[in-house]
Amino acid sequence: MTQHRFPVRIYYEDTDFSGNVYHAAYLKFFERGRTEFLRDAGVHHFELAAQGIAFAVRSMEIAFDGAARIDDLLTVTTEVTAISGARLTLSQSILRDAVVLTRATVVVVAIKTSGGAARLPRAILERFGPAVQAGT
Repeated sequence: MTQHRFPVRIYYEDTDFSGNVYHAAYLKFFERGRTEFLRDAGVHHFELAAQGIAFAVRSMEIAFDGAARIDDLLTVTTEVTAISGARLTLSQSILRDAVVLTRATVVVVAIKTSGGAARLPRAILERFGPAVQAGT
């Protein structure tokens, strides 16, 4: 799978007293981007939950390179950079036009909804593994 793109509009509720997007709002935008990335790849959270599996963010490294403001139309990009039996590493960016405003490296892990670690379903490994190995 190539880089996924998801549009996000900035609303008043996303901003702080300065008129810039509040730093925690970027987490929501990244989450929406990851969810839509998976949905477009045929991975649905409700189906995983039916199998007793969910995703949890294990770690996230964020760099804030610029500020977004009210009414901006941004693009959240998401792509898998690594995959193992229980985790996906994703590279995400938030752009305004072609300018990168925020970057994140996110590691998500599979967990059992009943508690504890889980293996990624075979369909996910098969879907994303070849793309990572091919460097796309």
